[in-house]
Amino acid sequence: MRSCICLRRLFLLIALDAILVSGLLAPRACRAQSSEPGKSTTQSQSDSPDKPNQNDAQAADGTTRLRIIVTNALDKPVGNASVYVRFNQTGGFLRKDKLAELSFKTNEDGTVKTPALPQGKILIQVIAKGWHTFGKWYEIEKDQDTIAIKLEAAPHWY
Repeated sequence: MRSCICLRRLFLLIALDAILVSGLLAPRACRAQSSEPGKSTTQSQSDSPDKPNQNDAQAADGTTRLRIIVTNALDKPVGNASVYVRFNQTGGFLRKDKLAELSFKTNEDGTVKTPALPQGKILIQVIAKGWHTFGKWYEIEKDQDTIAIKLEAAPHWY
């Protein structure tokens, strides 16, 4: 009887240690809010042209900003098309890499501007009503890049 109680206590201590260790190894999940009480958590756009934007600083450290232009076979822009951007996101210590996804809609000019993405292999998929679905992997190594995508007419099913 006494050995069962000891085993239960040992199991409880091991479980508690596992929870504490996982909290220490995953600091992002346990991160508190900003330590500066006067700072706002919202981001504001800088109106001054001489100050570098925070997004521009991120683009210099292994990230890229894409501009995607979606047109049809006649070089006319395709508006309101869904653009999906998938890329590998590193998992860190004791975590697997995962495929992260962002989704956008093209404006009337057929363009989309993405936030900072990690450089490397990026999958771009475009879906628009009345057009054939597009998907292709790109190897991105520049800080800024423009990708032009031409959609083909969808086959008619009668």
